[in-house]
Amino acid sequence: MTVEATIREMAKAARTAAKQVACCSADQKNAALKRIAKQIKQDAAYLKDENKKDLLRAKKMGLSGPMIDRLALTDETLKSMTAALIEVTRLEDPVGSVLRTWTRPNGLQVSRMRIPLGVIGIIYESRPNVTVDAAGLCLKAGNAVILRGGSEAFNSNQALADIIRCALQQSGLPEHAVQIIAIRDRSAVTALLKQAEFIDLIIPRGGEGLIRFVVENSKIPVLKHFKGVCHVYVDASADLDMAKKICFNAKVQRPGVCNAMETLLVHQSIAEKFLPGMAKRFSTAGVELRGCPVTCRILPQAKKASAEDWPAEFLDLVLAVKVVADMDEAIAHVAIYGSNHTEAIVTRDYESARRFVREVDSSVVLVNASTRFNDGGQLGLGAEIGISTTKLHAFGPMGLEELTTTKFVVFGDGQIRT
Repeated sequence: MTVEATIREMAKAARTAAKQVACCSADQKNAALKRIAKQIKQDAAYLKDENKKDLLRAKKMGLSGPMIDRLALTDETLKSMTAALIEVTRLEDPVGSVLRTWTRPNGLQVSRMRIPLGVIGIIYESRPNVTVDAAGLCLKAGNAVILRGGSEAFNSNQALADIIRCALQQSGLPEHAVQIIAIRDRSAVTALLKQAEFIDLIIPRGGEGLIRFVVENSKIPVLKHFKGVCHVYVDASADLDMAKKICFNAKVQRPGVCNAMETLLVHQSIAEKFLPGMAKRFSTAGVELRGCPVTCRILPQAKKASAEDWPAEFLDLVLAVKVVADMDEAIAHVAIYGSNHTEAIVTRDYESARRFVREVDSSVVLVNASTRFNDGGQLGLGAEIGISTTKLHAFGPMGLEELTTTKFVVFGDGQIRT
């Protein structure tokens, strides 16, 4: 078959599987997820061997350090993958839950009930862990999913596909509820984006280029975020020791991910006191600083920031630093250069915290905590399917509830409309 015909058959099979999974009990779905987790543990050596093939190819292709980091399946990564699946089994099944019930004057009882979205297509780069996270969350929420990982993770994803398919069969769930496209060519992505008859939602995860390609070519609704330009604002009243810990973690702990800090904003009243010590700590981790004129005066070692640095998602040990006059300027800077992803304030002033939370328009706003907590697992959602910076139909990390929608259910006793 052609690529287009293959993808259409996969989408058609997923639609049939989605109807079956939507009727499965929580126990059935949980049993399948536990079986997947168990098999990943048992086949860890096989998965790492397949992953080595991808890592070798990625290095030959000259992929960046952050991309290779996302691609690697280490013992810790595999442990996190299985732990995320088990965590999802412990979460309450959203399917069939009733959000609200009310009675109309004519006696009609109206309620809103959660139902699966249906079939979800997920397109992503590197990150074989997304394969498992997506499968787990989509299944638990009663959906079928078609996964198209990057060609750089081809062997890793096919190995995971074998494990998931076997686990579904052994658990009595339809094997087509989770399908992974075994086609390297990008034409498979284009074909997938045309399957509006069978697929309800597309979720792209990866670089800005991939996401824009999906948005521009999809005939299916797309839930997206283009990039993560995340800020930490150190307020005039901040505990500076706390601020140093938070800023270091936000930038250095894992710089190649979308919730890492890319710009540090510092109130002018504490800049002279805060920045030298903060810069010294950053230098121990090899962070390159690119600062505004005031920053460069305080920190002669900092490079002068260009206009392109403020909206940049570096995904590396590079940090833009700006000294601001007050919170007004900090909030205005975020509004201009932010990406509605994650922003944090470090402050001991309650009113400042409340104002920042109220006025900053991002999917997660934190007070006295690292931006790295914008993550479904860290926020108690179990694994996440991605982070949305659009507001229809979800905003922020997408867990189980965000993979469902609601329908109205109405009970009557013979009422007719007059």
